[in-house]
Amino acid sequence: MSQTSNETNQSPPTGRRDFLYYATAGTGAVAVGAAVWPLIDTMNPTADVAAAGTVRLDLSGVEPGQRITVNWQGRPVFVWRRSPDAIEAARAVELDDLPDPIDFPRENPNASGEAPALDENRTADAAGEWLIVIGVCTHLGCIPLGQNGTGVGEFGGWFCPCHGSHYDTSGRIRRGPAPRNLDIPPYTLGDDLQLVIGV
Repeated sequence: MSQTSNETNQSPPTGRRDFLYYATAGTGAVAVGAAVWPLIDTMNPTADVAAAGTVRLDLSGVEPGQRITVNWQGRPVFVWRRSPDAIEAARAVELDDLPDPIDFPRENPNASGEAPALDENRTADAAGEWLIVIGVCTHLGCIPLGQNGTGVGEFGGWFCPCHGSHYDTSGRIRRGPAPRNLDIPPYTLGDDLQLVIGV
């Protein structure tokens, strides 16, 4: 017998070695996954935090012309049941008169995409009675005045006292340093006037 034949008989079979390698690697991967999963799971919000991301409100008691403020994710949301005069003023504005004539999806997540900043595209209902906007100036994050009906600025909506931005009755920037219209939160408003913000 040759020496080569003896060496071949002494080496372990390749198939068994590969099986042991893959079995060990698989077991190690499962062990690492089991050890790391609790750490990853702690990064998920708890049920009470997730619930705080949604606000439910019954608007059936809000009178025409009344403005209310609710807190959503640490920010004020302005809810306004507009009067016919406020609706008429908002719908009479031409897009060419607006510094920010387009609402992008991040500014109005309720729209199906990029949309002209027409009042009809910014309100909760076709009649335009309900306007719901985030009450944070898009310039430097101040809270505009006007929710109590005073200090509404030159265009009847809101006025930011920090740097003089004026918003109209549709929450669109009309004058001042703010670069865009007031943002709109994700929401649904049912026929029963149940508002859900954060859907």
